[in-house]
Amino acid sequence: MKIEAGRCREALWVPSPNFGARPCADISLLVIHNISLPPGQFGGGYVQRFFQNELSIDQHPYFAEIAELQVSSHFLIERTGKLVQFVNMNDRAWHAGLSSFAGRDNCNDYSIGIELEGTDDIPYTDAQYKVLADLTKAVQCQYPAITMDRITGHEHIAPGRKTDPGPAFDWLRYRADIG
Repeated sequence: MKIEAGRCREALWVPSPNFGARPCADISLLVIHNISLPPGQFGGGYVQRFFQNELSIDQHPYFAEIAELQVSSHFLIERTGKLVQFVNMNDRAWHAGLSSFAGRDNCNDYSIGIELEGTDDIPYTDAQYKVLADLTKAVQCQYPAITMDRITGHEHIAPGRKTDPGPAFDWLRYRADIG
């Protein structure tokens, strides 16, 4: 994969309005998440619409609960392995919320967020692991401060508040894939 000026060439660009300038220049953390909309259902383009503030509350009762939220992530990897980018990596996406890593708060300020289409308890696909590994390696080349020990899950930076990517995510497989 090729990253230029904060954009991944292989990703479909679906810009989100939910981002801001980073208050610091050090991009030094990668955070892995999961998302499915409605919960436990895949496909349908709802995640993309959610990150663009275009989710229709008429399409599912759950959407009324989240429609007013303004969130985003840098990337989404769908079940098929399709890669979507919402926010330039040089900008601050709104994916981590109240969070802390190694004693430093506000992880959105210095992290890149990758969403996997999935749930805590349904295994992720081979295609997702492949794209995630390839994307991670490209991100690490572009942002060398993101070392192996600076790759984490949402559950680790927001314990008690978040549970993703959950027990279904195979950390050993992923770490072996990125070498």
